[in-house]
Amino acid sequence: MTTQTFLRALCVALALSGPLVAQEGLFSAVIVVNDGAVTGWEIDQRIRLLQAFNTPGDLPEEARTQLVEDRLKQQELERRGVVLDEPTLARAIDDFAARAGVSGEEFTAQLGAEGIAPETLRDYVATNVAWRDYVRARFGDDVEVTEPEVDQALAQRTTQSQGIEVLLSEIIIPAPPGQEAQALALARRIAQVGTTAEFEAAAREVSAVASAENGGRLDWSPLSNYPEALGEVLLALRPGEVTAPLTLQGAVALLQLRDLRQGAAPTAQPESVDYAMVRIPGGRSPEALALAARIDAATDTCTDLFGLGLPPASIARQSVAPAALPAEVALDLATLDPGEATWGRTDTDGALLLTVLCGRTYPLPEGASDRAGVTTALQGTRLQAYADALLADLRASATIVGE
Repeated sequence: MTTQTFLRALCVALALSGPLVAQEGLFSAVIVVNDGAVTGWEIDQRIRLLQAFNTPGDLPEEARTQLVEDRLKQQELERRGVVLDEPTLARAIDDFAARAGVSGEEFTAQLGAEGIAPETLRDYVATNVAWRDYVRARFGDDVEVTEPEVDQALAQRTTQSQGIEVLLSEIIIPAPPGQEAQALALARRIAQVGTTAEFEAAAREVSAVASAENGGRLDWSPLSNYPEALGEVLLALRPGEVTAPLTLQGAVALLQLRDLRQGAAPTAQPESVDYAMVRIPGGRSPEALALAARIDAATDTCTDLFGLGLPPASIARQSVAPAALPAEVALDLATLDPGEATWGRTDTDGALLLTVLCGRTYPLPEGASDRAGVTTALQGTRLQAYADALLADLRASATIVGE
């Protein structure tokens, strides 16, 4: 008899001998589902497990709900004679742990350090895996996905990829070492402008980047290209309004919203952003700016940068998650397409910085990227619907006390 089975048997006996209320005893029955008890210890353990999984929401309530559903599933599996053997369970735990990049033993040890017993993980995985296999075996033959249904799902996926695009104007004010306060004060004054024309005039006068020639006007760009926090700020603006000054390395930025629309743009942020940074001596001197323009004209991809005879130490290329991008780099890259560049900021040593977007990697839509993947995703959705309906029936016919 496993520890869990012993505890359940003990708690049922306790539950039947007294009031069914939450008690202070660690193994007291808090909920009884038919003839299966859920203890205070199990609820505490499930809460700890949910915390370790970074589960959002009301964790005590979620723990109680999950454990009630687990009892219903376990009882159905026992009635049907479904048993998960030890080798299958061990593989399932290893597979589960692999999502965190560790072995099953390492994962169990990590959870143990957070006060989570090995039996808690075993029961959690065993119930979910056995239930999944049971649902597939029972309802798999009833699930049929037709070609027109796949076509419709692909069309819906295309529609769902229509994200928000923003039309902005920018001003990037140089803020070299020792001049940060003056740049910030200037940005605050400009932020009070009342019209687009005033903003454009200020951009032509003080902005350090190439868009200054066009009054700071930028083309349409996906909102998802911007850091999430900045995206929320932009969504809160009305056309014509300007952000508060954004303090960057070597610069202060202002953005004015001209318009926004629903467009053919990704709804989610990329998983990673691949970019290159070139340091050009001379700061914002005419020579350095001219060299930046020549580099831009001579390159179509980031790989081209390494064939221009530039000092290798002056080129840095990396691929990072959007959240790891420095604010100034994220702003540089937001309006760029792969192969495009921008320049105008300087670093703390006074070198001109040329930023090139190499590419963005986006997460695959839910499911997969091909027809076979869509078919599998639809089958999974329908199997889940059968599972949900079965669980609802089990709950409706069950006697649950203390939930």
